[in-house]
Amino acid sequence: NAVSLRYAIPVGGENAGAYAGAPHLVRATGSEPFETTKGDAPITERPHPGEVIWRDELGVTCRRWNWRQGKRTRIETSTTHMWFVLESLDPMPNTALMEAGKEIIDGLSVLSPGCAIEAYHLTRSGMAPLES
Repeated sequence: NAVSLRYAIPVGGENAGAYAGAPHLVRATGSEPFETTKGDAPITERPHPGEVIWRDELGVTCRRWNWRQGKRTRIETSTTHMWFVLESLDPMPNTALMEAGKEIIDGLSVLSPGCAIEAYHLTRSGMAPLES
């Protein structure tokens, strides 16, 4: 959350082990299920048509880019395989995005000594590994 606020970008963490297939960043049709809670009660919402969502084969994992996470893929104390996404749009300089990513990597390394970290920069033209 601190990195998200410092750089004014959506930053989210997901339990990779809870995913059904690969994550996809898409515009919602409005029919996709999003499992969340209201108060303490579980409910199913639907994103607005055209809303930017992350989803897998079962439904929405995160709404409004990566601002509103669902229950199914949230990270818990028992989670051992996770992925983090930092989303940026123009005019954010690429150097600021890389700085934000380094802060996440550094923080994870301190919180989980010995953890294995792989970092990638995803663009419209493809994916490139980053040094971690």
